[in-house]
Amino acid sequence: MLEKQVNAAIQVLPTPKDSSVHPYTIVDAAIAAIKSTGLPCMVCPFETVVEGTYEEVINALRMAQEACYEAGAANVITNVKIQTSCEEDVTIESKVGKYEV
Repeated sequence: MLEKQVNAAIQVLPTPKDSSVHPYTIVDAAIAAIKSTGLPCMVCPFETVVEGTYEEVINALRMAQEACYEAGAANVITNVKIQTSCEEDVTIESKVGKYEV
């Protein structure tokens, strides 16, 4: 299973240290960190979906959390959903490709 592609939906809910910093600024930093991994990802209104091996996805999650703190978060709640399969790769394309125009 760990060698197969997995999907993870990562949602960060940061609380800024400084009230003048909008939480979206911190979320933007988390998304940039996920994108910097080079893994396929899809930014959605409530979460970012990323695709890779289990280790790659967990690393992207760690980078997103670290980016939140570097961008000024006092604390972060992170919600994660991970889909794995022992039989086949789990891909973004296999889930939503039929809806793309």
